[in-house]
Amino acid sequence: MPTFPTYKSPRFIAIEGPIGVGKTTLAGILTERLHAHRLYDPTDNPFLESFYKDARGAAFQTQFYFLIKRYQQLSELDRADIADRVIVSDYTLEKDKIFAYLNLSDVELRLYDEYYKLFVDIAPIPDLVIYLQARVETLKKRIARRKMPAERRISDSYLEEVVKAYEHFFFHYESSNVLVIDTSEIDFVDRNQDLKQLLARLNEPVKGTQYFLPLGSASAD
Repeated sequence: MPTFPTYKSPRFIAIEGPIGVGKTTLAGILTERLHAHRLYDPTDNPFLESFYKDARGAAFQTQFYFLIKRYQQLSELDRADIADRVIVSDYTLEKDKIFAYLNLSDVELRLYDEYYKLFVDIAPIPDLVIYLQARVETLKKRIARRKMPAERRISDSYLEEVVKAYEHFFFHYESSNVLVIDTSEIDFVDRNQDLKQLLARLNEPVKGTQYFLPLGSASAD
């Protein structure tokens, strides 16, 4: 009889999506449920508030700080780490370029790109990316609930640009398998059935780009 390879659950899971979509929340839940090691997206960027205030030069400083910190975290991983334990990350290094293209001038982007190319070729690639989506109106409500002073300066037009940039990025993304989840109608925190179905889905193969919608999902707002 022919033998078939046993499916192995992803060892390195990255969670992605626009501002306010719930990356950090889901990453925390999966880290606990999967007994995983967590990689946190940097939250201590000293240039971020100046960026939201449109200070001169702050966009490049902000983006370069994120690039360096994300790369430092990822470079500390090796294949032995990923083989021995599950890794859950709040980000992918490749998404860094989404914001670089949105926020940097042509001159700044050329310099940024020189370093980005060096880093992205060395950083480990996730086995699975969970790409979270949500309607702009839903994102605005969630950002308001977080009550982070710097984020109050995010304009509706900028948020719409971020959402479109993510959609474009993942339409062309081929580095990893991708599970797309529209979280506008899903609540992994207060609706346990949604979370149980996601955990069950992670025990099944994801090939290429696939979509997840739990049965019985309703508005999380």
